[in-house]
Amino acid sequence: MLKTILVTVLIVAICIALLSVKIILKKNGRFPNTHVSGSKALRKQGIGCVQSQDREARKANPHAVPERKVLAEEDNN
Repeated sequence: MLKTILVTVLIVAICIALLSVKIILKKNGRFPNTHVSGSKALRKQGIGCVQSQDREARKANPHAVPERKVLAEEDNN
C-alpha cells in the first residue's frame, strides 16, 4: 500500500512539474488566460462573460422612470 501511495505522489509531482515548465522557465511566465474576456476575437464580436453581462444588467439605471403602485391600484378599481 505504501508503495502505491509513493508511486502516485511521484506521478502527480512529475505532472505538476511538466505543466509548470513554461511558467518557471519564462521570464514573466503566467498561466494562459482562457477566460472569455481574455480573447480578443470574442471581444471584437461583442461576446462577453455571462457573469459580467449579468452584473451590468443588475446595475440600477439612473435614468429609469420609477414605477408607481398607485397607478396599478387605480386600474384595478
